[in-house]
Amino acid sequence: MKYKTYYHNHADSIIKSEALFASAFSEITDVIESMNDQKLIETHINVQKKRKGAKSLSEAINTILKDELEAKSWEKEAKIFKEPPYDSTNKKNWRLDFAKDPISIEVAFNHGEAVAHNLLKPVLASQLNHVKKAIQTQMAVIITATEELKDKGNFDGAIGTYDKYIEYLKPYAIYMAIPVIIIGLKAPDSFYICLLYTSDAADEEDS
Repeated sequence: MKYKTYYHNHADSIIKSEALFASAFSEITDVIESMNDQKLIETHINVQKKRKGAKSLSEAINTILKDELEAKSWEKEAKIFKEPPYDSTNKKNWRLDFAKDPISIEVAFNHGEAVAHNLLKPVLASQLNHVKKAIQTQMAVIITATEELKDKGNFDGAIGTYDKYIEYLKPYAIYMAIPVIIIGLKAPDSFYICLLYTSDAADEEDS
């Protein structure tokens, strides 16, 4: 899968100069680059068989990322804190999608209102806090959709996209003291997802 990147707080220089960061980041990009169109199609079909409501490519992409990053020993749904009530199993707002020293990852295909929190979660994981920490990372990677993937992948129109995350970085710069990499996934080359309406659905819409 093709993608573009935006680097904040000299993240690009760190990736180039420090082996631990370079190794962890290359694992992320290797997984993304492995998501060719055929793999996306097959995974999307399998996801739809299990869950009929899966209409966009988001679940297929999430599935591939989860399976392949876990295979590379990334911890999924890593807790940021180890102090109640923030460490509860149902407190997903205080979990990272993936973490592996020294990088934490958020896969962000959710509503635009969540952009700020998605940016700040890796910051919380990388800085000291009044709440006892369960994990300590040093760099954030946000994986999100470009506008073209949002359109061709049939994503919800209200999701926060690559450009929105970059837009938020400037006013949040005082809080974003850690290196951050925004990865914007591009649309597939050979296909797009369209929403099909049945005749029943059309009849209901007309009535």
